Amino acid sequence: MSIAPATPHAPAPAVRLRVPTDEDALNWYRVFDDPEVMEFFGGRRADLSVYEELTARQRRHDAELGYCLWTLTDEADTVLGFTGAQPWPHTHYGPVGAIEIGWRLGRTAWGRGYATAAARATLERVRAAGVGEVVAMIHSRNARSMAVAERLGMRRAESYDTPRGQEAVCFRLEL
Repeated sequence: MSIAPATPHAPAPAVRLRVPTDEDALNWYRVFDDPEVMEFFGGRRADLSVYEELTARQRRHDAELGYCLWTLTDEADTVLGFTGAQPWPHTHYGPVGAIEIGWRLGRTAWGRGYATAAARATLERVRAAGVGEVVAMIHSRNARSMAVAERLGMRRAESYDTPRGQEAVCFRLEL
């Protein structure tokens, strides 16, 4: 596996990943209520019903696949957002058939190493589940997420036009 080591300057923050609960739909709804957080996802949070369906789907993924988009918390059990992996959810564009890793954190958690630490934990879990390669689809202007992908040792691969007419860059990593 070619996961880049943690930076020697600062220790990685402690993160916890857990299967999302019904309550996490509301937690995610609240944490993502920030235009900056949602800049590359339509500019505003989704309706609560979207997060209810998403958390239910992630519970199914975890039960069936052994991985999902997990709720990310800190040591105090404060919900910071999510990170994890799931089958690429689209059939009409992008890396169809791939396993995508991803992360979305609330604004207060940015710049503190949580996304990278949680993504590293995700890579360990999906490798243990038998996944051989992952992708990360990142909006072409999302420099913060691209930096996380690069810290993980992911390589920039192809690009795709999204249905919204935006460019998304596909990063890949063999596990």
